[in-house]
Amino acid sequence: MSIKTEAQHIHLPGDKPTHPGIFQVVRQGSPEQFSSKLELGLGFAKGATVVDLQGLTPGPKLYSSVQVSATKHVELNSDLVFMNHSCDPTMSMDVDRMAIVALKDVKAGDEMTFFYPSTEWDMAQPFACWCGSSKCIETVRGAKHLSTDTLKQFVLSKHIQQLVNERDQQA
Repeated sequence: MSIKTEAQHIHLPGDKPTHPGIFQVVRQGSPEQFSSKLELGLGFAKGATVVDLQGLTPGPKLYSSVQVSATKHVELNSDLVFMNHSCDPTMSMDVDRMAIVALKDVKAGDEMTFFYPSTEWDMAQPFACWCGSSKCIETVRGAKHLSTDTLKQFVLSKHIQQLVNERDQQA
């Protein structure tokens, strides 16, 4: 399936897995409910690279894009687009190394999640978080909308840390 935008043609993954054996999309409910998730097929130790980010397409800030610098967004063009947000994430979307890295020891069957504000300054489509973590930020809008103290609890990309530092210096 594909979605056309004015700026680009974005491929959304279909039935053929993009990373077979490493993880799989688990669809829950109807497609309109956005309740799919990524489930690991293998275990990884904390700090291990799960996959490298490849085949990325530069484009505008969209609900499906990932911010990779202070001014640039990319489409993942893989099943990674189904990786959900969590305030207690299992993965880091390490856009500095262009890799997905395990933040803790994970086993096959665990869900792959990442903290969206770790890469996103001001999200195109904010949403309510229901992760249930004691660190839950409740509304996911991007790092711009979170206090520095809150953000210190999470692994942040270099561009987000730089934007936080600039914001704090202006305050």
